[in-house]
Amino acid sequence: MDYFAQQLINGLVLGSIYGLIAIGYTMVYGIVGMINFAHGDVFMIGGFIALISFLVLVSIGLTAVPVILLIVLLVAMAITALYGWTIERIAYRPLRHSFRLAPMLSAIGMSFVLTNFSQVSQGARVKPVPPIVTGGYTLHEGESGFVVQLSNIQIVVVITTIVLLGLFTWLVSRTRLGRDMRACEQDQTMAALLGVDVDRTISMTFVIGAALAAVAGMMYLLYYGLVDFFMGFVAGIKAFTAAVLGGIGSLPGAMLGGLAIGLIETFWSAYFSVEYKDVAAFSILIVVLIFMPTGLLGRPEVEKV
Repeated sequence: MDYFAQQLINGLVLGSIYGLIAIGYTMVYGIVGMINFAHGDVFMIGGFIALISFLVLVSIGLTAVPVILLIVLLVAMAITALYGWTIERIAYRPLRHSFRLAPMLSAIGMSFVLTNFSQVSQGARVKPVPPIVTGGYTLHEGESGFVVQLSNIQIVVVITTIVLLGLFTWLVSRTRLGRDMRACEQDQTMAALLGVDVDRTISMTFVIGAALAAVAGMMYLLYYGLVDFFMGFVAGIKAFTAAVLGGIGSLPGAMLGGLAIGLIETFWSAYFSVEYKDVAAFSILIVVLIFMPTGLLGRPEVEKV
């Protein structure tokens, strides 16, 4: 039971990171109706920016860890959000009214551009960092000697995720931008006729999604202590799977799907073979979609005539 509790903690932390990335996928799909396949690479860019910001702050003599983390978080979100805005403006907006496959092909191309840009500019080697947030708490020590631990970085990841989800929920449900986003999701043409700036709303959707991906990138850096140019592909596929599992287009579903994928991977790795953790995750996705084609919290699309 102690081992189960420890894996539960690990799975929730990993699922929180997947969920933050998955929200970006589901936001863009809900409003534009396309899959932003470059979103995983935006997550990778956020991790690299967090690493560079951390090294710069340490090099100038700043040693207060809370201050460093706050500055790194804000810088990573701001610069990665700029990446998101630029990607939408260059790669997606000109193709918005083109044939349906054009934006998807552009997204795949942009994914390769970001991956190779990072490889050329930062090198192909893994970039490790020393533990930044250390320490933790012992929750329980079993008779067999197994200790259930909750590290401080795990607490930081979960609390950051909860706070950001609360802010994002408030943004979508209580602000003018949130109302514009919901209006564009329902009918872009009618929203434009009613005075909604559709281009601005879509751009802000990419900006917010990229900012959340930057937070996930920073949490990944703090939790695993490394970044590399290829991590965006793997994490992006997992987060996209989480968005589909939870119900593509559903924000709560994206978070639920992220937690589910994180728990599946963690428990499978702990009790079975770690080499087949991806097989287990995708197999469960297939089974869920067979019986629930729209995902766990997805709603079937209603064709307007």
